Amino acid sequence: MIFKYFETGPLMVNCYIVGDEQSKEAVVIDPGGDVETILAELKEDHLKCKMIIDTHCHFDHIGGNKGLKEKTGAPIYIHPLEKDLLGSMSEMAMYFGAEAEKSPPADGFLNEGDIVKVGKDLELQVLHTPGHSPGSITLCLKDRNLAIVGDVLFQFSIGRTDFPGGSHPELIKSIKTKLYPLGDNCGIYPGHGPPTTIKQEKKHNPFLQEGAELE
Repeated sequence: MIFKYFETGPLMVNCYIVGDEQSKEAVVIDPGGDVETILAELKEDHLKCKMIIDTHCHFDHIGGNKGLKEKTGAPIYIHPLEKDLLGSMSEMAMYFGAEAEKSPPADGFLNEGDIVKVGKDLELQVLHTPGHSPGSITLCLKDRNLAIVGDVLFQFSIGRTDFPGGSHPELIKSIKTKLYPLGDNCGIYPGHGPPTTIKQEKKHNPFLQEGAELE
């Protein structure tokens, strides 16, 4: 497996590339922007982007969708509950003092339990993990013990829930019912910042301690 991530766009989104070494198929998760950087990273490993996946459709994560699709021809996939967000990100971008690149519409949808195949042997399992946004998804490589979680969970923090469609109780529920069962040693790869583990967040994340979920 080829697994790499790097920061892109004005809000430093972690863009992920998951590729199969034999077939050279790859998926790009949360492009974020800086399309030429993404293309260079693909080229370095002779990978062909077969799919673009947005863990959710806030403007910082969907940046680069348009350019990457134009350059690679890869279809864009999101959770169906993110469809409206995908087309209405300019207002949110203005809140952050940035400009939102208009994304093409989604070519397909990913729901709870779906499997994204990359090459012959790699499989990404989709978990619906709402709270930060209605259709936030997590992509699990279970046999590799890692999960790409978007803005659901960060090292010692959690995703914001004050945007339209956000819900703090729902976010905590997603973390505890969908991510915790992945196991203490599962590597958590967030939309921003460094990776962490379930064990570390259970122990040290102030938002996940007893009583904190009621805040």
